[in-house]
Amino acid sequence: MVNSPEVCVLITDGTNCNVEMAHSFAVAGAVPETVHVNQLRSGEKQLDDFDILALSGGFSYGDDIASGKVLGNELVSYLGDQMQAFVDKDRPIIGNCNGFQVMVRTGLLPNRTLGQQQVTLAENDIGRFECRWVDLAVGQSVCRFVKPEDFAEPLAMQSAHGEGKFFADDETIAKLKANGQVVFRYVNRQMGKATEYPANPNGSIDDIAGICDPKGVILGMMPHPERSFGAFHPDRTKTEAARSAADLLFRNIVQYAKEL
Repeated sequence: MVNSPEVCVLITDGTNCNVEMAHSFAVAGAVPETVHVNQLRSGEKQLDDFDILALSGGFSYGDDIASGKVLGNELVSYLGDQMQAFVDKDRPIIGNCNGFQVMVRTGLLPNRTLGQQQVTLAENDIGRFECRWVDLAVGQSVCRFVKPEDFAEPLAMQSAHGEGKFFADDETIAKLKANGQVVFRYVNRQMGKATEYPANPNGSIDDIAGICDPKGVILGMMPHPERSFGAFHPDRTKTEAARSAADLLFRNIVQYAKEL
């Protein structure tokens, strides 16, 4: 049992939410360390030395080709063995926004299949970058860190992305739902279906905002809990709900890592 799990907050050129990510984990009782991907590639750092992997938001490598694509290829091509070993030990991984984009490009999500991308996060239907608050419903999923009974709904959280439309074929969507891998969905303030913009800010299929792997230890989501952790909004109820939810999420991840 680990008293203070060590977190690898992975960065590269263009990452810009790593400070918030590290702060959130530190407050939750972990020991975060910001690690550049080149430190892993050179052997200066080893992923196996960490208990949690966190992929932050931002625009890794300027989102050239597609959002998260270059970093995703780098993780698979140069760090595939380290990544696979980390996954095989069921150590927790969280990826927010660009981190989520990286995770689907690598194949980590939805099915832990490195090098085999099965879903995507495409350009927002509205055709532009969207920075706004969203409301989320918390699904009954296999995720070890997120249980509906622990989170108030609708759950307010910040989002900011240009390529956040979750897209997959009908068979894959059906499997995600059947396997309990859909963790968050966009909803309106009345907890109704987010049938259109802006409640669903990107046009995601089935309003999907976040998913996990079949074991529930790899979590990817487009909204930003690490930004929401210290959020401010004129609607104090929304602000307090966002802070509370973000704090609980990070504490749950840390607690899971402690018990490994």
